[in-house]
Amino acid sequence: MKKLLPIVVILLMTLPLYAQNPVWNLEVEASELNLVGKAFYDTPNPYHRIDTCRFKGFTKGENMQCRCAAGLAVLFTTDADAVGVKMDFDEASGDSYRSYRGFDLYIRKDGKWLWAGMCDFPRIHKNKEDVRTIVQCMAAGEKECLLYLPLYTDIKSCKVCVSGASHIDPMESPFRHKIVFHGSSFTHGISTARAGMSYPVQFMRRTGLQPITLGFSGNCKMQPYFADVLAEVEADAYVFDPFSNPNIPMIRERLRPFIDRMVKAHPGKPIIVQRTIYWEKENFDTEAQKEFGGRRALSDSLMTEICKEYKDVYYIKPDAALHNGESSTADGVHPNDHGYSLWEKSIEKPILKILRKYYKDIK
Repeated sequence: MKKLLPIVVILLMTLPLYAQNPVWNLEVEASELNLVGKAFYDTPNPYHRIDTCRFKGFTKGENMQCRCAAGLAVLFTTDADAVGVKMDFDEASGDSYRSYRGFDLYIRKDGKWLWAGMCDFPRIHKNKEDVRTIVQCMAAGEKECLLYLPLYTDIKSCKVCVSGASHIDPMESPFRHKIVFHGSSFTHGISTARAGMSYPVQFMRRTGLQPITLGFSGNCKMQPYFADVLAEVEADAYVFDPFSNPNIPMIRERLRPFIDRMVKAHPGKPIIVQRTIYWEKENFDTEAQKEFGGRRALSDSLMTEICKEYKDVYYIKPDAALHNGESSTADGVHPNDHGYSLWEKSIEKPILKILRKYYKDIK
């Protein structure tokens, strides 16, 4: 017992070293670093995806989603041993998913983006000086960092904080081309556990291509005012998830005018349309089988004709299911993190195959 006592004392003395918070010596507004993933860089608030004073017609809920930072990320370098964030926001989703108010950090090592840490903020956030630690106790040396912003939060200010006598500088983007991803809650990333797990940003890390994520949960119905926005986004390719929100009559009425508008706005650019995935609630729900099976059948028929007419329009079929009796869904509708990984893997090769026809640098 006497021999164990000194060991216990040493453990008790060292425990606070691991529990203490970092000392934050430097903070920089994220927008002053390299903010990537934006469709328009002239928004009055740098963290808003769409300027709703410039583009009109959105509902109140859609306006809020335009102000969400879903898909936006910050690139920076630092030699700090800890990274955190200080946040001030106007509105946030009341849902429980941490990705809605959370930050997700990746650091590049040996050419690959590895997950490094995350943090999130409460729905009621009064202490604007509160710094949330994302990662700490890192080894010395330069780090190349990719920090994803929250999916469902209207950010007023976001300061990236680093510890010690360190620096933080903008990092030049290694991501090539610009690929617009526009779609439903699936494209928005609803039900992900972390902000870096939606399928467009997983595609970003795996391919080195830059997604412009314009997912609008529950609201991607090929509305003319969304087409107004998409017509003005300059990109190298356009990937749409247009069949997950509109019902069958809406698809029949709106698909052709939407595709016609996109082809006219972006001549010679690849326009890639995704079929809606199999929703796992279809397993036993006969009404779901009728509705979502009907959407797939109709989109298959319409897109077959459209692809014959337009040489730059393509139709692909994503898959987010395991097909082994186990589930990859969070709620019967939205995939979980693994489901979104399955989705990304199912579209990665088809999209790259299409893009190689247009861009020789894509391998």
